[in-house]
Amino acid sequence: MSRLKGKVAVITGGNSGIGLATAKLFAEEGAQVVITGRRKQVVDDAVREIGAGAIGIQGDSADPSHHRQLADFVRERFDGADIYIANAGVITITDSHNVSEAEYDTQFAINARGTFFGVQNMAPVLRDGGSIICLGSLASDKVLDGHPVYAGTKAAIGAFARSWALEFKARGIRVNMLSPGPTDTAIIEKLGVAPEDIEGFEAMMAGAIPLGRFGRPEELAEAALFLASDASSFVTGINLRVDGGMALL
Repeated sequence: MSRLKGKVAVITGGNSGIGLATAKLFAEEGAQVVITGRRKQVVDDAVREIGAGAIGIQGDSADPSHHRQLADFVRERFDGADIYIANAGVITITDSHNVSEAEYDTQFAINARGTFFGVQNMAPVLRDGGSIICLGSLASDKVLDGHPVYAGTKAAIGAFARSWALEFKARGIRVNMLSPGPTDTAIIEKLGVAPEDIEGFEAMMAGAIPLGRFGRPEELAEAALFLASDASSFVTGINLRVDGGMALL
């Protein structure tokens, strides 16, 4: 299918996990994909995996100058974009009394500030009728152990997205939030779960998810495709939870 044929899609953090799965699906659907990531080798590897003429740009989402440079590149190379996905993010699981200033600042810098200044710089480059998708999290609605700072960053993103949905309405730009629940990505190991313990960890977590399993990155990518494509042409300002029903419990 070619649901995004002729579209230019920019995806921050598109070098791994949900971002990479989304980039691959969008390329398959005909989009010109531009991804960003902090590590050049990982970005280059992702570009090869995506194929279809994908472009990778190294940069730190916490740095506003990166977003200015990205917007300039998209303007000069493609005369604009149609889809912007603010996907780059980090998470550290720590109870409030153990959170360091550096840990707090890092999560807000990448997750909240990165999303804000990414949209601030990309919105003028986005063509009228475009789509902005901000990655949220189940954690902004459901209290999870060790997630206070991460949840705060995602709650901020939700507030941004609702404001932007009205701010950009005159241009027909739709702004929505996509909030994953537990998803089977490499982030599980980054949380400190040893490879030999992952199966048990997932089984334990599955008991708290009505659908009884982790989500797959490809399922989040399909949800992102819905929000990016004309299939959601009358949808703006929503928080689409793709969490297996976990927010209900």
